[in-house]
Amino acid sequence: MLSIGDFALHGQVSVRMLRHYDALGLLEPVHVDPSSGYRWYAAEQLSRLNRLIALKELGFTLEQIGPILDASVSAEELRAMLLLRRSQVEEQITADHARLRAIERRLRTIEKENQMSDLTFTEKSLPAVQVSQRRAQVEDRTEIAGVIGPMFGNLIDQAEALGYDLDASTIAWYGDGGDPMEIAACIPQTEGLPLLPGTEHVELEAVPRAITVVHRGDMETIGDTWQALQQYVGAQGLSNTGRCREVYIATPMDRPDDWVTELQQPVTA
Repeated sequence: MLSIGDFALHGQVSVRMLRHYDALGLLEPVHVDPSSGYRWYAAEQLSRLNRLIALKELGFTLEQIGPILDASVSAEELRAMLLLRRSQVEEQITADHARLRAIERRLRTIEKENQMSDLTFTEKSLPAVQVSQRRAQVEDRTEIAGVIGPMFGNLIDQAEALGYDLDASTIAWYGDGGDPMEIAACIPQTEGLPLLPGTEHVELEAVPRAITVVHRGDMETIGDTWQALQQYVGAQGLSNTGRCREVYIATPMDRPDDWVTELQQPVTA
């Protein structure tokens, strides 16, 4: 038999918790010294302890755990339950990390409010561009990255297979209102080559007046640059008109910090 201290050590729990489980009738010692009250456990009881802890980690209350243990849940059943719980925890961690990154981005944006911007804003006209485009709709702006990234990946794979000029800058445009929001991933049409499967051939209209700025770095911080551009537009007494665009001038996939993207906002006085 194992003393309560040894049983706690091998079971990786505290002595206090073992006493608590005993009081609830979940894991009673095989022997209690009548004179000292000292508890002794059998090594075979480690199996019940392991199941008790596993069920607790799965989110069951101690009141619910007793009947499940007494029903002799098999090791395979517990394993399946734990694998499911592990998947749920991993998803939660991923979501928490995404929220943390969003909070950090918002903090950076706020911290920059009173700093001098090193961005250079340029007013210019935008020429018409013939493109193959694929459109989608998003209910929430936070969904954009998860939708448009795969769209571009698929378009680029198709363009490469058909011999498109991949040196030409790809373009994304975003709807100027409405819910859901319409977005599109575009590749400039290479003359003489067929349309990419599942796309539509359209002309991105010429824009007589737009404010542009170059964003350097990955997409995680591009929201800061968009905010700065919008603030500049407002400060100039201008108003947005039409769909805004992102033109991806350089996108080395293994070096996101070296990405170069021109943001283009059509405006009117």
